[in-house]
Amino acid sequence: MTNGAPTTTRPGGLLEVDEALVDDIAALVRNDQEGMVRNLAADLYPADLALLLRHVPRDVAQRLFSWLPPTQASDTLTELEEDLRRFLLHEIDEPALTDLLDALDTDDAADLLAELPDEVALRVLPALEDTDDLTELLDYGPETAGGLMAREFVAVPPTWTLAEVTEAVRAQAPDVDEMYAAFVVDADGVLLGVVSLKDLLLAPADRLVSSLMEPNFISVTTDIDQEEVARVVQRYDLVSLPVLDERGRLMGRITIDDVVDVIRDEAEEDIQIMSGLTGDEGTRDSVFRVSQGRLPWLLIGLLGSALSGTVIHSFEVQLQQAVVLATFIPVVTAMGGNAAVQSAAIAVQGLSSGRLWMGDILPRITKEMAVALLNGLVIASILCGGVFLFNMGNVQRLMLTIGLTMLLVSLVATTNGALIPFVLKKFGVDPASAMGPFVTTLNDIIGLTLYFFVAQFFYL
Repeated sequence: MTNGAPTTTRPGGLLEVDEALVDDIAALVRNDQEGMVRNLAADLYPADLALLLRHVPRDVAQRLFSWLPPTQASDTLTELEEDLRRFLLHEIDEPALTDLLDALDTDDAADLLAELPDEVALRVLPALEDTDDLTELLDYGPETAGGLMAREFVAVPPTWTLAEVTEAVRAQAPDVDEMYAAFVVDADGVLLGVVSLKDLLLAPADRLVSSLMEPNFISVTTDIDQEEVARVVQRYDLVSLPVLDERGRLMGRITIDDVVDVIRDEAEEDIQIMSGLTGDEGTRDSVFRVSQGRLPWLLIGLLGSALSGTVIHSFEVQLQQAVVLATFIPVVTAMGGNAAVQSAAIAVQGLSSGRLWMGDILPRITKEMAVALLNGLVIASILCGGVFLFNMGNVQRLMLTIGLTMLLVSLVATTNGALIPFVLKKFGVDPASAMGPFVTTLNDIIGLTLYFFVAQFFYL
């Protein structure tokens, strides 16, 4: 092993991925020790194996992945970032690719097919076991309930006994991962009710499933956005969610593991957007792609900074007459930006989780304005006290200027921060972009303009 470093294990005996294990396996791969690598990989969860593949060099990852059994390789693929997935699949021949896709649930297989080049996907699709289901899933938008659902589920007629339903569950168990419930449907496939596995196991075997099923079930339609799916699952504490078409027919199901992935992906995207990124930057993206995602926002920030400089230049006379005003320019911009980010964060969080609706805009803005006035008074008092204590220039004028500016900036910035996410939501734009550099720069410009207008009033 590399440097003689021992590998570490979890209490259950499985290996824990760390730098030592990464180095050891990379060395074994380069030395063609396929048997030892397979044995080590067998002791890793798919998520840990994906972590390992992300941290070894690309050539090592390609070779290691080619040595994995189809089932383990397919489970690992679903845990990888899209760019690394594409890289690993690029050199795989079509028979091996078919085996990988057949080992996956239909929802995961459809996602992988959508990432393949069109000519490859069209050649592979007819050879798969679930061709019809996958063809249907590929017609749905990738970020909709239809694109998220799996076609594997247990559906039974209402006239069956629980004993018959139990046998159906046993028969289909190898094909249905994460089974939480059986669905009761009529002859046309319309969903009538849901029966949990717990109820199925505890009730008498000769009882009709129609007498045990829950007819008041929560469901979504195939065209619902995946963010709304996540909100439904969170709101009602669901582990499995049926997906219906416009006629109420059962088309598939979404399980909690898929929803967790959606929540994570949406959160990561929002964080990137709030930071002024495109929302899809990966850790292994090329330098050019990373630059391409960041540069537009930096250029917007540059333009905003230039406008801020123009504002300062246009009030050059006031600065010449009272140079001390320049001292508080960073204070004005910082306090305005911080106030806006605070109020925007609450609005974005509320809109994303569904706790705030468009109808809540007026009470939200009213509350934020009250908070802004209170915080503005406190900040203004502290700054005025500092001006008085250090006897900075014309104390009275400066105290009035700074005090009034802080009140106005706090009020305007906080209102903007709370209002803009609602406006963006209204026009179908991700509210998270309200916390990006564009809005921050906008508040800088507004804050400086207010500052110099107030200064002009008191100094001229």
